[in-house]
Amino acid sequence: MGPEGAGVDLDKSLGYLLKEASSALRAAMEEVLRPLGMSVTRYSCLELLAQRPGLSNSELARGAFVTRQSMNVLLQALEREGFVTRPAEAPVGKVLPTRLTPRGRRALEQATVAVRSVEVRMLAGMTGAEQADAFRLLQSMVRSLREGDNGA
Repeated sequence: MGPEGAGVDLDKSLGYLLKEASSALRAAMEEVLRPLGMSVTRYSCLELLAQRPGLSNSELARGAFVTRQSMNVLLQALEREGFVTRPAEAPVGKVLPTRLTPRGRRALEQATVAVRSVEVRMLAGMTGAEQADAFRLLQSMVRSLREGDNGA
């Protein structure tokens, strides 16, 4: 890493710790979703569509932290497998509204139970007040970084 004192002290870097926590969370989620034939990205897409039916491909990609091309491939697979439906033609001036099918809702319900178990495990050592503090602090960090971007 170069001369002593150069670079970031990873043991004291909040950014590094956040990345490590994010990586550990994703790995734990992948582990519980894999037996359901699901990935974190697939789960995220189904969850977004359940909460906000008709989101565009771009909105889904942003929400699931993937490229538009990756989301398009995923949506095609989900449609082939009967988890979502998209009309052949969009209403005039509108994007194709993607919606969950009953099969997609059932798959999402199973995945949600698995993901909740990971969140419960992650928060098990914290009091309710500590959980609320962590939530507030993380929201504040995200807000500060996004405001620094001028919303870009």
